[in-house]
Amino acid sequence: MPKGREVIYHTENGLLGMGPVPEKGKEDPELINAGKKCVTAIPGACYFHHADSFMMIRGGHIDYSVLGAFQVSEEGDLANWSTGEPGAVPAVGGAMDLVIGVKNVFVITQHCTKTGEAKIVKQCTYPLTGKNVVNRIYTNYAIIDVRDKKLFVRELAPGIDFDFLQSVTDAKLNI
Repeated sequence: MPKGREVIYHTENGLLGMGPVPEKGKEDPELINAGKKCVTAIPGACYFHHADSFMMIRGGHIDYSVLGAFQVSEEGDLANWSTGEPGAVPAVGGAMDLVIGVKNVFVITQHCTKTGEAKIVKQCTYPLTGKNVVNRIYTNYAIIDVRDKKLFVRELAPGIDFDFLQSVTDAKLNI
C-alpha cells in the first residue's frame, strides 16, 4: 500500500473498520460480513444500522466496491447475482446498490469458469447487476481496465502472454 494511504473496509451489513478473518477457534458468530463469514474489527471500528450502511453506499460515500462476477462484458457490464439457471437461488443482496452508489467498481474473479468457459465476454448472457459499471477486473491471468467501453490489459500474470489471454477471453482485449 502506498505510504500515507489507509484503507478502511466497510461491510454492507453495518461495520466500518472490518478486519481480517479471525484465527481458527477465535471466531465471534455475531461479527460477520455481508456474506455471513466471520470477520474481526480493527481498533476504532464502528457499527451501525443496515439502513445507514446503505445510505453510505447510495450517497456516494464509498470509494471502491470489490465484487465477484459470473460475467463481465467488454463494456463493463456486470452479472454477479444469478446465472439464470432454473432452480438457481438469486442472491443479488446489495450488489446493485454497490455498483451504482460507489465511485469505482473492481471485480475479482477467476478468468474462466470451472468448465473452462470465458467469464469476460462480449455481452453478458446472465441477468445484469449493473450496466457499464466495472472499472477494473482482476483475474488469475491479468489485470484489465475498462475504459470507454473497451478492455485494456494493464498487467499479465507471470507466465501468461497476450495471445493466450485473448484465447481464453470471449471479449476483445486491447493492449
